[in-house]
Amino acid sequence: MAGIPDNWERIWTPYRKEYNEQLAAGNLECPFCRIPKLSNGDSLILARGEFAFVVLNRYPYNPGHLLVCTYRHVGEYLELSDAELREINALTKSSLRALRAINSEVNFNIGINQGRTAGAGIPDHFHQHIVPRWRGDSNFMPVIGGTKVLSQMLEESREILASLWPKDN
Repeated sequence: MAGIPDNWERIWTPYRKEYNEQLAAGNLECPFCRIPKLSNGDSLILARGEFAFVVLNRYPYNPGHLLVCTYRHVGEYLELSDAELREINALTKSSLRALRAINSEVNFNIGINQGRTAGAGIPDHFHQHIVPRWRGDSNFMPVIGGTKVLSQMLEESREILASLWPKDN
């Protein structure tokens, strides 16, 4: 029931509603098809593989929120090839290593929201979320002030993570 305290921590992103509605109405180009056409700096891409890439989320739930996206415009996990899945796995591991190089205490939510009913904002293009989590990363700012505190610009986050990216990928 609303307003009754419980033990749940929540990450709210109401600012995404208008964006998701425009995307669903076909008023926007698929961002995951557009992003790889840009330079790494302009797109916030950290790593490019043969089948997938890693990019900082422009609408992060937390600082360092990454997305592992396929180049191929396909929405279903079951439609991915074995080679795509292997690369997504390798890029996920590299992402975790780079984020841990910044903060060894970080934990992660790693997830795929497949389909609109499951919460996918872009259901027609496969992407996996990697959301860094720290003890106490949920505080009064989002709840009271309607504000998420990000301590650095996305471009600066990209430069730091790119410099720490594991060389095995």
